[in-house]
Amino acid sequence: MVYLGAAPGVGKTFAMLDEAARRRLRGADVVVGIVETHGRPATVAKLEGLEIVPRRTIEYRGTTLTEMDVDAVLARHPAIVLVDELAHTNAPGAAHAKRWQDVHQLLDAGIDVVTTVNVQHLASLTDDVEAVTGIRQRETVPDQVVRDADQIQLVDLSPQQLRRRLAHGNVYRPEQIDASLGAYFREGNLTALRELALLWLADRVDDALTRYRSDHAITGTWPARERIVVAVTGGPETETIIRRGARIAQRAAGSELVAVHVLPTDGLPSATPATIAAQRALVESLDGTFHTVVGEEVPAAIVDFARGVNATMIVVGVSRHSRLRQALLGSTSAEIARLSGTIDVHLVTHEAAGAGVPSRSRWSALSTTRRTLGFAGAVLAPLALTALLLVVDHAPKDLSSPLLFFLAVVVGVAIVGGMWPALVAALASFLCLNFFFVAPVRQFTVASSSELLALGIFVVVAVAVARVVDEAARRTGEAYQARAEASTLAALSRSVLSGEDTAQAVVARLAETFALREVRLEVRESDRSPWVEVAEASSASPDRADDDVSEVTIDGDHRLMLVGRALPARDRQAVEAFGAQARLVLEHRKLREAAFKAHALEQAEATRTALLAAVSHDLRTPLASIRAAVDGLTSPDVELDPEDTEALEHTLSESTGRLERLIDNLLDLSRLQTGAVRPVLREASLEAVVLQAVEPWLAALDLDVPENLPLVTTDPGLLERVVANIVSNAVRHAGSRVRVSAGRAPDGVVVRVVDTGPGVPDDRKGSMFQPFQRLGDTSGTGLGLGLAVADGLATAVGASIVAEDTPGGGLTMVVTVPTAAAPMPVEAAPEQPASDQPASEEPAR
Repeated sequence: MVYLGAAPGVGKTFAMLDEAARRRLRGADVVVGIVETHGRPATVAKLEGLEIVPRRTIEYRGTTLTEMDVDAVLARHPAIVLVDELAHTNAPGAAHAKRWQDVHQLLDAGIDVVTTVNVQHLASLTDDVEAVTGIRQRETVPDQVVRDADQIQLVDLSPQQLRRRLAHGNVYRPEQIDASLGAYFREGNLTALRELALLWLADRVDDALTRYRSDHAITGTWPARERIVVAVTGGPETETIIRRGARIAQRAAGSELVAVHVLPTDGLPSATPATIAAQRALVESLDGTFHTVVGEEVPAAIVDFARGVNATMIVVGVSRHSRLRQALLGSTSAEIARLSGTIDVHLVTHEAAGAGVPSRSRWSALSTTRRTLGFAGAVLAPLALTALLLVVDHAPKDLSSPLLFFLAVVVGVAIVGGMWPALVAALASFLCLNFFFVAPVRQFTVASSSELLALGIFVVVAVAVARVVDEAARRTGEAYQARAEASTLAALSRSVLSGEDTAQAVVARLAETFALREVRLEVRESDRSPWVEVAEASSASPDRADDDVSEVTIDGDHRLMLVGRALPARDRQAVEAFGAQARLVLEHRKLREAAFKAHALEQAEATRTALLAAVSHDLRTPLASIRAAVDGLTSPDVELDPEDTEALEHTLSESTGRLERLIDNLLDLSRLQTGAVRPVLREASLEAVVLQAVEPWLAALDLDVPENLPLVTTDPGLLERVVANIVSNAVRHAGSRVRVSAGRAPDGVVVRVVDTGPGVPDDRKGSMFQPFQRLGDTSGTGLGLGLAVADGLATAVGASIVAEDTPGGGLTMVVTVPTAAAPMPVEAAPEQPASDQPASEEPAR
């Protein structure tokens, strides 16, 4: 259980202790884990009679701190424990960094927890609280921790009541009252914090209500809060409807704006992707949420969605269809109002109301060849059938057989040529039946009412069949086109996800898919900036004098220029989808480049910081030794005996060598990072390179380097520095003698430097070759550059370094150098001579 307060001093702890007293009277096992009284007498009095678990004492920087003793509470294992100030940060040395983590541990142990927290400590409200009070809260608790509570009780006081409590000294000490009243506890601040608490708790209650309705299968609306659903059609009036819905939602605090767009079940788009994307952006800019649902009937889908989100109002625009069509077929808005039940429906008028909806062309979707065959069949087939029937039976007594034969002709023509040829066939069939088979024959008259009815039904059925066949052909073509567009866009999306996110690939796919001669993607920085081409693709289509040049606007700063055949409207919708994909590609590229630059700047900043620290400390140490030695040797006031002189000279020599090695490694690191290292590769004896590299440490080494090793292709000077740095590092940490061995390997010659020191943990091996990684070394004799320089130089000469664990403890560094017969990945003339002087600056692990 959580007692949530809008501000300090509203009485959360007091209410928690009251609850504890009530539960204790009912026989519950209640203890106090930790309660902060802040010296308030009333709160201290409330603790009387409650069992208090002693606190844990922690020493930190000479100060004694107390925290809740989680282990003691677990050992006591009460039924209920009181834990005050959930967002509190524990002192260093406690079991967890945050008190809410202590609470999780108690809950996992089966102990119920009653706790308190102020709204300003909720993580999601940190920015809002800072905007209101001007104070950034450092101690926060994740919202989900509080939301997961079985019960949340709001402890509330009006701003005036809280200020009176503060003025009477019931919250802070007298010397803090005036400052608090004039700063954090201003009436406006308290009012805003109170509203934040109420709104946050309302969201939590709304979640609980949604779960309850779902668990109990409740479909009716419960008007617990205002939730406005706006029906988005994609038409030109939608922006007006969205803004009207937003104004309605803003009239009551805590109201929600929810927009819904219904996709037909046939999967064919009812609006262009660019239009829907723009309307989604508008909804989100008005602090609303945008949803897309699939439904066979648009009104029913909208009402079902509104019921599902427990909406109180549906905002829909007045139909754009003409009055005649609305009278005959009804309208979406009227159907929504009929189905809405207890949900209010708000109709919004707009300029396009009743103006009519531009219909798609009803011309057949069939090919020209099929339409031509259809018209030919529509004229010839009825005549041929008439001749055949007259040959077989000069005067048929029953009209049913000819009607069926002619209906079959109409259906066949509809299948071949679509609706318009079928209508011509129906008309021709009607004339043939009337003239040759309906009495009186050889006249365009009908004597019997039943025969007239049969002819009328024949025409109606023929027209209906023709329309169905034509619509099926149209829908089939649209479905094939939509499937092709979806497949192409899916391929583009996969290319983006797989990293092939070049705008060039998008425009190339666009030119190929729509057989366009040229496609250009252009961008601009602002409305006044010129358009700049960022990608261009051409197809194999030849130049034509009637090539159309059209512009497809993606947004204000991106557009596509299309050169080639004029695209129909349905293809332009798909092109807009391609354009939206291209814009996403460009934005993704910008984000990736920005992230790469940020990472590079972060690395540079880290290197610069480490370098400054090194210069200020590690480089000054040998300089101080050199200065002291020189002053001692040159001071006229000090007479030195030979031993002292020798010691100072030794210190001078040692410190100078150490400083030289530090500077060499810094220079090498700089050369590696700027790409200035250019190795001179040639055949060399690995034995000679290793012996020269380890010469300064021969007394501490066990060498096993055979003379019959094959020659290697490398830069001897750079490889010598690699081996020297690794051996120097091993000698410093070995704890005993270091073994250096060499031998053949399938991919080259291997040098192993084996030590039995403390080793390196597996989780640190990935970073041990980074600059300034001292890995626990506190000697202060190195910058942590040796392995970084060794790894960079090894890569430059085509070698590799791998860190392995030494059996029994320690670290084994494995250097693999390609033999002279193996091809080398690096071949370049020297930009500057490689140094033949081995460096042995030792990076600590």
